[in-house]
Amino acid sequence: MGEINYTLLADGSSDERLIPILEWLFDKHCPDKSVKGKMADFSKLPKKPIKLEDRIETALDMRYCDILFIHRDAEKIQHKERVQEIRKAIEKIPVKPSAAVCVVPVRMTEAWLLIDGAAIRKAAGNPNGDIALKLPKPKELETIPDPKEVLSQLLMQASGCTGGRKLDKFKEDISERAFNVAKNIEDYSTLRSLSAFQSLEEELKEVLGKINCSEVD
Repeated sequence: MGEINYTLLADGSSDERLIPILEWLFDKHCPDKSVKGKMADFSKLPKKPIKLEDRIETALDMRYCDILFIHRDAEKIQHKERVQEIRKAIEKIPVKPSAAVCVVPVRMTEAWLLIDGAAIRKAAGNPNGDIALKLPKPKELETIPDPKEVLSQLLMQASGCTGGRKLDKFKEDISERAFNVAKNIEDYSTLRSLSAFQSLEEELKEVLGKINCSEVD
């Protein structure tokens, strides 16, 4: 197989921020393959699937993929329970994905983006800013109550905007800027200290091993 097609089935549209993370993992563990990915988009469907098993089945019907990434934030539920929930949903559908990988951040996707001040400054449009950004320590990432709010506040601090129409305009673009943080991060290896990320990486490595990818890291 010279090419790998994957689909990301995420909780919401903002979780497209996971794609740069997945592509980093592919680059580390499958550099010899051409990888093409897309997020499952139900926005144009006349009736959007609600149950997880229906969402999985719809995602598979919409687009062929070699690997289906299924994302659910753990939030107040144990990581293991979320993974079991995903696996049970897969068992309920008649046609299974070729391979499925669970993506379950302990809090929210945004927690995995709070690791690179330079990426945040660049996404904020102020790459040479000198305002001190207090990033959480890696071991704290899985305990932050609201990572989305923390990331938004860091972006606003990094921008240097202090008020008025300029800050209001900046807030309107905050979702796109958060996605740009994900794209700007060149090295996600810091996340390897987190149990949820370790689980994602190990599961993906197992899947890739079955399709003979050459690992570099």
